[in-house]
Amino acid sequence: MAWTRTKQETLALPINALALLILKDYTSSGGWNWQNWMRASEQHGTARDKEISEALAEGWGWLMTHGLVVRDPAQSSPDAYRITRLGRDTVEHGIAKLTAAERLRISLHRRIAERVEQQFLLGEYELAVFAAMREVEIRVRELAGAPASLLGVPLMQQAFAPKSPGPLVDTKAEGGEQEAAMNLFKGAIGLFKNPTSHRAVDYDDPIVASEVVLLADLLLRLLDQVEDRLRQ
Repeated sequence: MAWTRTKQETLALPINALALLILKDYTSSGGWNWQNWMRASEQHGTARDKEISEALAEGWGWLMTHGLVVRDPAQSSPDAYRITRLGRDTVEHGIAKLTAAERLRISLHRRIAERVEQQFLLGEYELAVFAAMREVEIRVRELAGAPASLLGVPLMQQAFAPKSPGPLVDTKAEGGEQEAAMNLFKGAIGLFKNPTSHRAVDYDDPIVASEVVLLADLLLRLLDQVEDRLRQ
């Protein structure tokens, strides 16, 4: 298929959405050569407009840099490109999964990096969220020296209790900050770890799942700071 969308529609599209539409058009027409597709879009579509043509080139560049298309080694033409496995997955599931995965391309905490990232990329969002938050719970229990029978929100409350004080409380912090730290860990475990422990939770939005994983990453880094403080 050639690109037939109007100039207004084309230029209004975000680059990732534009790129995905290009990929769908390219693959649905059995595309194998990028320049051939562009020439067809100029002759039979709307790409004769210079701004549309430039936008399509930008979208194709986005596909290349994100690994959704690669040069086809079976073809001699330098303009021969084929869709990758990631590209096919993105066409099938939409851009949200790819966007969410890119959020996790930072260096995750060592305790969750390998396993959680792998689960996430396989689309196992519930398992990724549970594994990440479980590591937070395990880490709190280790640092607090709490028994294995103490779980979830009660563990967070005992470890960070401001008035007791709990073993992980920063005694130099202001009382409101101590309370906030306890509530942060209680809320994260209560909202994101406990439900997945007891029932199936459908994370139909991969971006939400990625943000929960990043929250677990932050909590683990805060616990590293707690460990450093306890050693002093």
